[in-house]
Amino acid sequence: MAQLRSICVYCGSNDGRLPEYAASAERLGRDMAEAGVRLVYGGGSVGLMGIVARSVLAHGGEVTGIIPQFLKDREVMLKEVSELIVTADMHERKRIMFERSDAFVALPGGIGTLEEVVEMMTWAQLDQHEKPILIVNIHGFWDPLIALFGRMTGEGFLHKEFLGDHVDLPVRFCGTAEAVVPTLQAAIAGVPRPELDETRGVRAM
Repeated sequence: MAQLRSICVYCGSNDGRLPEYAASAERLGRDMAEAGVRLVYGGGSVGLMGIVARSVLAHGGEVTGIIPQFLKDREVMLKEVSELIVTADMHERKRIMFERSDAFVALPGGIGTLEEVVEMMTWAQLDQHEKPILIVNIHGFWDPLIALFGRMTGEGFLHKEFLGDHVDLPVRFCGTAEAVVPTLQAAIAGVPRPELDETRGVRAM
């Protein structure tokens, strides 16, 4: 049976306005460390990125930070990470993050977070990988994205069902950080989790 060994987490380089965002990042880091799951992330020391990474480390877990040279030169990286990989550019960074991860998680964030998780969805839609993708819809943060996917489907631009019940691709939503690790462990092991439907269960594209 396959095991969940590493999760790539995409999230904001700011804390966000609601305290629940930071609390969720801290909880996710703790849960990952306690489950023996390595964090793979963008290497930053600020915002939700820094909170997740420091939480993993504080609870005895391991962290791989992957950061491009131009950001390292700005000294925004987290130097305490277990492993630091410096890349030539953003393209190499994203490739290595993909290669090092068993699954992908998006917490609330900005344009970079959205771009990275949608790219993983695109690769999955094109049958380039079958790794689980989980978007954490804290306080309905991702509701507009869900609505947009619905509009894309309704207007005929998404021909694979995304908001329905057929699991063709590993894209899911959950409502809390506590659900992340067990949901991904189940997905990696191939165990169905129909209860995801209760948390805006977008399960396939």
